[in-house]
Amino acid sequence: MKKKWAYGIIFIIALIVFCVVGNRIYMWKTSNAKNESPDFVFLYAENQTADYPTTLGAEKFADLVYERTDGRIKILVKHGAELGSEMEVIQQLRYGGIAFARVSISQIAEYVPDMNILQMPYLYSSSDHMWRVLDGEIGDEFLSKASEYNLVGLSWYDAGARNFYSTKPITCLEDLQGMNIRIQESDMMADMVSALGANPVKIVYSDVYSALEQGIVDCAENNWPSYEAMDHYNVARYYTIDEHTRVPEMQICSAEIWNQLSESDQQIIMDCAKESALYERQLWQEREKTSREIAEKSGVTVIAITPAEKQRFRKAMSSVYEKYCVNQMDILEKIMEY
Repeated sequence: MKKKWAYGIIFIIALIVFCVVGNRIYMWKTSNAKNESPDFVFLYAENQTADYPTTLGAEKFADLVYERTDGRIKILVKHGAELGSEMEVIQQLRYGGIAFARVSISQIAEYVPDMNILQMPYLYSSSDHMWRVLDGEIGDEFLSKASEYNLVGLSWYDAGARNFYSTKPITCLEDLQGMNIRIQESDMMADMVSALGANPVKIVYSDVYSALEQGIVDCAENNWPSYEAMDHYNVARYYTIDEHTRVPEMQICSAEIWNQLSESDQQIIMDCAKESALYERQLWQEREKTSREIAEKSGVTVIAITPAEKQRFRKAMSSVYEKYCVNQMDILEKIMEY
């Protein structure tokens, strides 16, 4: 009996040792597999700060791709415009110098004019309205248009509503007359500002603070998180909510890089891009609320344009619609009614 107990104890100890050693070997193999050099290492360009929703969305995208390809594809996110301005990044994407990026469609529209319709002033009645459009067949159709410029559209990111912020209050259309307003490198935005009676001034994003501080411009326009993240509220103390545009942002891939990947990897990247987009939208809502609270606590004056005044702004856009949507008026109406 004692021998049986002894054999039993020995067997149990041996089993435990086997399990422990086996687990160690498994963990070692798994660790080694993940530490092997990836098949591809790609750069992702982002011009916002490290804690910005679009940057965090990009990091989420990179993590998902790395995980689902078992470490075969590694994406390095470079934020803070380290790889250049959005226009410079798009040029590099075309030739495969950069693999991925998150850019405003204002920039892509400079090369793919059909994109302009998605950023027409006062096109969307609300955030929910915009996402109904972009998450549906219309949004998919416009993602595919990126191929016209040797790019691959992956998913849509949120950038909220853009509003004016200035060194003096804007309460009505007359207040904009003669103002120097900083805009993106976008012809459509320049035409929008001109139609409102102001003077558009194209200045790169990183120089907006000094331009406002030095009086080169009286006003700029952007969303709450951008206004707060770059400390623009310190030099432009009036934030006027007119929601003139809701400009969606696009995650894109260089077609040169895309064509190097297998169909299965392309599908993984597409799925990860769409999943990261949902994550970014959630972060955006949280960040927008926080950014507004920070600006308001600093003493910024928030001005909400009345519905009647907003209608005057909208009517001033007729020339912009005619210039950029002359052959797409049916799509414009479809989006407005979607």
